[in-house]
Amino acid sequence: MNPLHNEVLTKFGNQLRVRVCGLCRQQDQLLMVRHRGLSETNTFWSPPGGGVRFGETSAQALIREFSEETGLVIDVGELLFVNEFIAPPLHAVELFFRVTITGGKQQLGTDPELEADNQLIDEMKFMSFEEIKHYLPQEVHSIFQQCQSLNDLFRLRGYLN
Repeated sequence: MNPLHNEVLTKFGNQLRVRVCGLCRQQDQLLMVRHRGLSETNTFWSPPGGGVRFGETSAQALIREFSEETGLVIDVGELLFVNEFIAPPLHAVELFFRVTITGGKQQLGTDPELEADNQLIDEMKFMSFEEIKHYLPQEVHSIFQQCQSLNDLFRLRGYLN
């Protein structure tokens, strides 16, 4: 088994996680981060975000996660939708918020739960919807199967799975 994949399963598997994710749009592009090690073979593109810590609000968690992953400072806007991700042994309830950049410097960050030489995030960039949809469904977050455009993504509401 891939060592990073094994570490991901050990740290995040077999538990229910609450995650926050930020949809950060600039013109016709969305900020995305690419993770490796979430499966044996694939990398995975997703909006920035991560787990909520005990005693932390969702907004505080999203501000922290954005800073850790992207170097950016954000304002957290409205809650757009909730997505439930179940792919045993991973299970997460994900809260998706609209976010706006207010400062910081865009730079590839780290995941403090993992060792420095075994990081999940290996790329970050703004991507057009067409570029996102160019990837195979298993290579991008499942929310992109729920919409046909970037505008559609920001119109999603309610509970998705």
